[in-house]
Amino acid sequence: MALFGKKEGGLMDVIRCDEESYLIWKWRPAGADGADTKKENAIRWGSSLRVKDGEVAVFVYKQKDGAMQDFIEGPFDETIKTANFPVLSSIVGAAFGGGSPFQAEVYFINLAGIIQVKFGVPYFDVFDPRFLDFAVPVAVRGTISFKLGDYKAFIKLHRLINFDLEAFKKQIQDAVIKYVKGVVTNIPSDNGIPVMQLERKLLQINEIIEGYIKPRLSNDFGVLVSTVDLSAIEADKESEGYHSLMKVTKNVVADTTVAQASVNIQNMQDTQAINAENMAASLAIQREEAQRAQRLQTEGANLAAHQLDQQTKVGLAGAQALGQMGANGAMNMNAGGGMNPAGMMTGMAMGGALGGQMAGMMGNMMQGINQQMPGQTPPPIPGGAPPPIPGAPAQNVSFSVSVNGQTYGPYDMNALAQMTQAGQLNAQSMVWRQGMPGWQAAGTVPELGALFAGAAAPPPPPPPAP
Repeated sequence: MALFGKKEGGLMDVIRCDEESYLIWKWRPAGADGADTKKENAIRWGSSLRVKDGEVAVFVYKQKDGAMQDFIEGPFDETIKTANFPVLSSIVGAAFGGGSPFQAEVYFINLAGIIQVKFGVPYFDVFDPRFLDFAVPVAVRGTISFKLGDYKAFIKLHRLINFDLEAFKKQIQDAVIKYVKGVVTNIPSDNGIPVMQLERKLLQINEIIEGYIKPRLSNDFGVLVSTVDLSAIEADKESEGYHSLMKVTKNVVADTTVAQASVNIQNMQDTQAINAENMAASLAIQREEAQRAQRLQTEGANLAAHQLDQQTKVGLAGAQALGQMGANGAMNMNAGGGMNPAGMMTGMAMGGALGGQMAGMMGNMMQGINQQMPGQTPPPIPGGAPPPIPGAPAQNVSFSVSVNGQTYGPYDMNALAQMTQAGQLNAQSMVWRQGMPGWQAAGTVPELGALFAGAAAPPPPPPPAP
């Protein structure tokens, strides 16, 4: 039995695809015109198969239960053997003896080739969601590139026999036009892109359309989309809707610009007012600080005169008080009720002396205040823990005095002597000087012992009457 009109053992077929550009291509033996499908599908046993890299050869066997396929992925260049064709090994029986042809359609599928389809969407109406009364005609042009990814899924969706690539590309083109039109129509509302800015947002819209188209073409046609390239999005600028929308949006832009400018001017004025207020406050504070510094400087310069004035006032007051006491004593009458000149003289003398003494004491107290050094703070008043100052070097002897929980001084020895004579300091008064571990009674401090040496002696008797 020789289906080719040749005896068994004649020339074998070489099954291969030499097409330069294709997606699906059906192989036929040399000399076959396609009229006799049985002859063109008869493949002699022992023929060779050549499949290039990026190609798949599909052998389709017509059986009672339906079509069955063997898929041979390239690169492949071998003689057809049942070891490489699982379906063929199950349908070719030993009765053929390897010498008879078998029936199979052979298709080559190009997995590496990129198919490009240009598309153009004629003018269709797009509405801005802010101004739905104005329809603007918009047209879109571009190119889509795709290839076959899952060829088995592709075969399930399409008949390989009589596959027409141009018809398939037309199907892809129609689907892309439908998808692009739907996406662009809804972009103003779904993505917040005004109609008048569609041309400026070409790249952003391209990404939106590509993300929408890829999964749908894969599901509907079994193709793998590599790129979607929009070349233009054009509005019909001669249309009435375009002019009306342009006029309205210009007014909106102008009003928005004016409002924004007003806001900016007000913000600038508010900022300037705040800065001026802050500057005025800063200058006022600086003036107050300068005046205060000048006042302190003046007070410091006049401190000596102020001290002398205060000492004079104290001395005069003391002298007047004791002089008045002496005058009162001088007016005492003896048994005959006459004037006592001796008492008058004594009172005036005592008043003058005491007044001078008080003035000197005040001067020494002021001098002690001026001589107090920064950081030479006495320890807390007795009852608290005094700060230890071990090994402090000895300085001019001056003592701080505690009176009713308050610290006064330090005073030098002259001031302390006058305070002792005036009764303001006694042996029980608490004192402290630098170098002492804490507050002590004045009578226990060796340096102050001489102040209280005659404190226990009784006062002298009054002078004899004249």
